[in-house]
Amino acid sequence: MSLVDFSSDAFIVAFFLYCFAFMFYVIAIAGKKWSNREPLLHEKRWGRIAFITSSLGLASHLTFFFTRWAGSGQIPTSNMYEFMTFLGMAIMIAFTIVFAIYRKPLLGMFTLPLTVIIVAYASVFPQEVQPLIPALNNYWLKVHVTTAALGEAFFAVGFAAGLMYLLRVVDFKGKTKEAKRSQFWVEFSLYSILLIVGFIIAVFAFRGAGYEAQFTQEKSSIDGKGIESTITETVDYTLPPIVKPYNSNVVKYDSFLGMNQPIFEAPYWMNGVNSGRKLNTVVWSVIAGSLLYGLLRLVFRKPLGAVIHPMMDGVDPEDLDEISYRSIAIGFPIFTLGALIFAMIWANIAWGRFWGWDPKEVWALITWLYYSAYLHFRLSRGWQGKPSAWLAVIGFVVVLFTLVGVNLIIAGLHSYSGV
Repeated sequence: MSLVDFSSDAFIVAFFLYCFAFMFYVIAIAGKKWSNREPLLHEKRWGRIAFITSSLGLASHLTFFFTRWAGSGQIPTSNMYEFMTFLGMAIMIAFTIVFAIYRKPLLGMFTLPLTVIIVAYASVFPQEVQPLIPALNNYWLKVHVTTAALGEAFFAVGFAAGLMYLLRVVDFKGKTKEAKRSQFWVEFSLYSILLIVGFIIAVFAFRGAGYEAQFTQEKSSIDGKGIESTITETVDYTLPPIVKPYNSNVVKYDSFLGMNQPIFEAPYWMNGVNSGRKLNTVVWSVIAGSLLYGLLRLVFRKPLGAVIHPMMDGVDPEDLDEISYRSIAIGFPIFTLGALIFAMIWANIAWGRFWGWDPKEVWALITWLYYSAYLHFRLSRGWQGKPSAWLAVIGFVVVLFTLVGVNLIIAGLHSYSGV
């Protein structure tokens, strides 16, 4: 067995350990109401078991990272699969550090699902080792990517604590306009998370069923001598094509629920076969995520926020506010070094310029400015509690768009290949 194959096995072990750790954290928090033990003792006992399990998962994840690095001969951050798995590992490192400071098992109940989702999302992408071109195989790339991801990981922990704060303080029984507005946006945040979960479930379900569809599109191109030629681009779908690429031809189309052709065609301004596939992915994410959300609402017969809210009883909201702020405060200087300073050094080595207004560079700057504003409002304007929590939640949405949206949707030097 090669080191790369062994690393894949370690990755699977890490994933399942994270799942078990999440369940143990749920038992620690939600199960204390039905435990025969004193609630605090129950929480400490199961919280310890959960932390040990999550630490074993992190150890297995680190094994995956270093064995894949040794087996491939390059740091495993060269594509979306490798980068997202590294981000999941970085979130666990950040969580372990923050947990060691505050010892709050509730934090694990919200951070572990985030890690599981990111790790599962990574598994959607091709997992083959993709060699770096010589220009990118540089020491500064390793430093840039790892420190930027670690900074984002602390932002993720800040997001988890911020969302917990909102679930703790929002009055889900209130009838005032302000209460209903807060209820709606908290519920929308949970719904948005389920869209990602729904996408992951849909991809693995249709892959398991062996679904296939393929489209081709003719595209004109002009070479350096001004000679025009026509090339044919091909794209494979793993999700049934509700939306087909603009001005494309069907090569293969497996029937789905009696549907033998796409319902819509991508708009003309989304020219390119990959653009149509990405729009189709968004549509399926909304469909699958909405179905999952509707199923959960049917089971619990109440908003998801109202389901989680009682689990937060006895939790000091000021502690959650402090954890969210401290996590972001730790992550900000790390992100500054990795995403801006080290990134500019590497960009100068790779492309001969420190800054080039590439989409990823622009959104990294936007992310940095956003969290700069967060710290400014927090420290200078006294924005604590709800305002701070909402900023932490929205900030991680900006981070996710920088990581996923820019990499897969906006073409640029940093773009990774999609599903």
